[in-house]
This record gives sequence, structure tokens and C-alpha cells, in this order.
Amino acid sequence: MDTLARLDARLRELAERRDYSGIALITGPDGVVFSGCHGLANRADRVPVTPATRFGLASFTKMFTAVAVADQVRAAGLDTRGFATGVVDILPPERRPSTLVPEVTLHHLLTHTSGIADYAEEEGDEAVDYADLWVDRTCYRMRRPIDFLPLFGDLPPYRPPGGPFRYSNAGYVLLGLVIEELAGQPYIDVVTERVFGPAGMGDSGFFPLDEVRPNLAVGHLRPTEPGRPWRTNIYSIPIVGGADGGACCTAADVDRFLRRYDDGTLLGRELTEVMLTPRVPVDPGLDMGYGVLIFPDRWGHGGGDPGFEMLAHRMPKQDATVVALCNVTEVAGEVRDLLVETVHATL
Repeated sequence: MDTLARLDARLRELAERRDYSGIALITGPDGVVFSGCHGLANRADRVPVTPATRFGLASFTKMFTAVAVADQVRAAGLDTRGFATGVVDILPPERRPSTLVPEVTLHHLLTHTSGIADYAEEEGDEAVDYADLWVDRTCYRMRRPIDFLPLFGDLPPYRPPGGPFRYSNAGYVLLGLVIEELAGQPYIDVVTERVFGPAGMGDSGFFPLDEVRPNLAVGHLRPTEPGRPWRTNIYSIPIVGGADGGACCTAADVDRFLRRYDDGTLLGRELTEVMLTPRVPVDPGLDMGYGVLIFPDRWGHGGGDPGFEMLAHRMPKQDATVVALCNVTEVAGEVRDLLVETVHATL
């Protein structure tokens, strides 16, 4: 059995043993190396996953936000020192946290070192289940970055800016507000025009859960106990994605984004290198750039929301991209590792 056949067999095993449902994609210098679709885009109607299926990307969307911020820095005629601009110098008082200190810069927000309080804490003893945020809040009202500000705008910072990495969804909500302030347009419109358009991502977008759209995977929540039904995530995430997460893409569009990012199409070569420069250590062998996680052999991001999970990475040495999109949780990391292992074995 050759390497690609072994990969396919292992993914089929995950589908049978772990209810894996999603798309696994590898592209190389000559195009698609492997593409595998498994499971169901909609379990209720038995709709299979296909290459045209669009999945929620959760926090991978932060890469789009970071590119849009860099594009606005460039459009404003600023050099790379523009990332040292204070957020209070951009956002008026009514569109920023009341507790935001003047020292917080775009650099701090992009690298998760701002020290501002988060509305969805993901680390330590204060970590919360994201779905729990919407038990007593109306998730269908969360349509723009400003709608999230009341969730954290009056909370005190947990540390001064410039300290160690601490993942912050609220920091990227603020970046969404920065983008709107600089561009004079809604965040979603800016990303659609300035990121999706130049990257050729014609199947990507921010799709409200109450709109009927074709080829959208349903986010599936596993049964709470044996014998109970699967559920959807419609009450577990905001109604539409925004600056900290929730765009929807096909695997092919994620690949297009990473390749157009890497070759300078989106930001030009000099600014791309600025974005992909390691800035802050996250873990041994892993650093944070501007909106991008950087490993020794690859860079990219992941995302996890109730019902969706994904990881995608660019591997420049092999001119390869790996994309793992899932509409179930607890399996994307294993799929990604299989894809990276296959790249090392074949390219």
C-alpha cells in the first residue's frame, strides 16, 4: 500500500471509529496531491461532504483579520512601524473598552500580548466553554464587532501590554473595529473585498445562520450521552462570523488564501515577511507572528467552535499546503498530523 492509499485508509478508519466528518486536502507544486471527503455535511438529511462543501473556520478567520489590518496600514501610507500605533489613537472612546490603556498597540493585539480582558477566556482556571456564553445572551444579535464590546469593554486588564502570549478573542474583535474605523466600511465587506477577492476565494464568505445558503456544512455537536441525538450548533455560536472567528470556506479556498499570502499577492513581499516574522513564543517550537502561528517547518492557524474544527498550514520548503476541515470536533488535529506526515513522505 503506497503512502496516499495508507492516508486514505487511516481517514476512513477515523470516519468509522470517531465519526470524523470533513475534508482533507494536500496540494503541492503541481496541484492537488490528495483530496478526501468523509462523512456528512448534514447528518439529518444524509447530505455527504463534497469538495464544494463550505465549513466554518472558527479562529482561522483571525488570519484574514490580520491581513486586512496590514492592508489598512499599507493603505494609510504607514510603514511597518504602523503596527506600533496605539489603539486609542485610532478608535474613539465609544468604540473601545473603557479600560483600554494608551500603551496597547496593533502589535499587541495581533500577537495576543495586549493584556486586555477577554470575553471568551480560553486558558487557565478561567477558561469557559464557548457555547456557554450564549445560554443567557442572544447570539442572534451578534452581527458586528461593536456588538461584542459590552462583553469585555468594562473589564480590567489582566496584565500590562507587552507580556507573555495569552490568546485573546477580544483583541481580534478590537482589530475588527480598527479595520472598520480605518476603512470606513463594515469588517465583513473589507475582508470580502481586500482578502477574499485578491486571493480568488469565490466560495468564501460570512454567512448568517438564519440564511439559506448552498453547500454549507452543519456544525454537529456530539450526543450528550449514548442514545441521545446529535445536535446542531445554531444556539452555540454567534449568528454570523466576525473578526475573531466564523468565516466559511471550502478547502480549495483555504489553500488559495495560504498560497496567495505566501507568494505576496495579498500584501507584497516585504509586508508578508513582516507578518510571518516570529514575534512572541507560544510553546517550545511554536511562535506567534502577526495573526499567524509559526512552526519550524510550516505556518498557519487553526480554529475550533462548537460543531466545527479545522487546521491549515503552509509548508514553504515543499511548496505544499495541508487543510483539515471538520464539522465535528476532537479529530482535526489527528487529521492534520496525518496530512503533514504524508507531505514529508511524498514531497
